[in-house]
Amino acid sequence: MAHRSHTLILSPIGEIAPWVITFLSGKLPGIFGCNIRVANLIDDLGFAYDPDRNQYHSTPVLETLASLCPEEGLKILGVTREDLFIPILTHVYGEAQLGGRACIVSISRLISGPDMGGVDAGAGRILKEAVHELGHCYDLRHCEDERCIMHYCRKIEDVDKKSHRFCRYCRIMLEDEVRLRRPG
Repeated sequence: MAHRSHTLILSPIGEIAPWVITFLSGKLPGIFGCNIRVANLIDDLGFAYDPDRNQYHSTPVLETLASLCPEEGLKILGVTREDLFIPILTHVYGEAQLGGRACIVSISRLISGPDMGGVDAGAGRILKEAVHELGHCYDLRHCEDERCIMHYCRKIEDVDKKSHRFCRYCRIMLEDEVRLRRPG
C-alpha cells in the first residue's frame, strides 16, 4: 500500500471568513510538520442538524469528512461556524477521531458573544482548538496539565487559560506519532 503524503486537508464548511483559513494554513504546518491543502468537501451540515437542540451533531460530520478525505490527505480538519454537540454535552468546540483521520472545530463559541476579546483572541482560540483536535487524531489524550494545549476545556475561560503549546510529555508523544506516519 502506498504511503499517504504528510498533507493536512483543511476543509472549510459553509461560510468561513477567509482570514480563518489563511491563519490556520499559516500556523499548522509549523506545528505538525505538514503540507496544507484547502478543499471544500462539504457545503453544509444539514444532515447532522438536530432541531430539538438547534445544533449540529459532530460525530456524523467526522464520519463524512473521513470518507471524503482525498487520498493524499493524512488528516483532515473541518472548520465550521455551526454550533456543535455530542449527546452527553451541551456543546463542543470540536471533536476528533482518536488516532483517526478526521476532526472538526466550530468557531461559533470561540469568536462570538459579549467581551470575547476581538479577532486576535478568536484567532488564538481557533488555533488552540484546531491543534487540540488534530492532537487527538495523532492519538494524544487529554492532558492534566492546565497549560498544555491538550488540556480539556469546558468553558471559554479554560481555552484562554491554556497555552498554545504542548507540554513536554504530549510534545514527545506527538513527535513520535508524526515520525511514524511520515512517508519514506
